[in-house]
Amino acid sequence: MGQLVQIVGSLLVLSGFALAQAGVLNPKSLVYLWLNVVGSTVLAIEAVLERQWGFLLLEGVWAVVSAVGLIQVLLRRNRPAAE
Repeated sequence: MGQLVQIVGSLLVLSGFALAQAGVLNPKSLVYLWLNVVGSTVLAIEAVLERQWGFLLLEGVWAVVSAVGLIQVLLRRNRPAAE
């Protein structure tokens, strides 16, 4: 089951990356950021369960950076227009 979870998490992150490289997604788009947050969080949790500390470092940081970017985009979208 762990391998399936890793594959799904990896596919989420890689699909966002591939679509951004192809010019289909903007790296600051909600879809791209959500794919990265969910995929990297899944992989980070799996890394904790498997005690893979290097992989946890990579995916944990990836999840945090993606989450910060997502929050910034959401805050900008919800900010009232300047008068």
